Amino acid sequence: MHFLNYFYKKTLKFDFIHKFHYTHLKKLPKLKKVVLNVGCQTTELKVLATHLLALELVVKQKGILTTSKQSNILLKIRKGSPVGCSVRLKKGLVWHFFSKTFTEIFPKIKSFEGTTSIQKIKSTGISFTIKNSLNFSELTEHYHLFSNLSKLNVSIAMDVTTKEEMIFLMNSLQLVLKKQLSKANITQLVECNLAKVKVKGSSPFICS
Repeated sequence: MHFLNYFYKKTLKFDFIHKFHYTHLKKLPKLKKVVLNVGCQTTELKVLATHLLALELVVKQKGILTTSKQSNILLKIRKGSPVGCSVRLKKGLVWHFFSKTFTEIFPKIKSFEGTTSIQKIKSTGISFTIKNSLNFSELTEHYHLFSNLSKLNVSIAMDVTTKEEMIFLMNSLQLVLKKQLSKANITQLVECNLAKVKVKGSSPFICS
């Protein structure tokens, strides 16, 4: 059993029960799936095969080709043509990918500001993009094959009821969430900084 999975079962479950007052173990928040997606913007088989191989080396699971939902005249792509690849991680590999991301990928990203939270009608999760896929050690060893890879999009779906539960789960797993400001907060921040500029001796961009 992976140590993160052990931590979830032995610690996080009890934290959820005490903090959010759950009465049924089956309803506890948990990770649902992790999907890795790469858009190649081309139909060349050599490029698609290279990206498929890269995904398999990183996650130890075979991926599938994704097709275009509509035609693109500029890129000369027809509807239904393969334009990328994706892989949906199975339960046993989800925690392994989490651990690899925390310990190997995020520390190599300069000016990392956190992940972006996404919320839909029936699911809540987070997403982030790894622009340089060569941060994975499995790909660095074969630089001559994977030097021109496209950016990797990662989406993590969670079975949670509220956004507060999602934030608590991510913070418990030490996954940083990007602070998102509303339009009202942005306006207030700009007005505050402008006021600071007018005051002699004050430094701008220090409002919170």
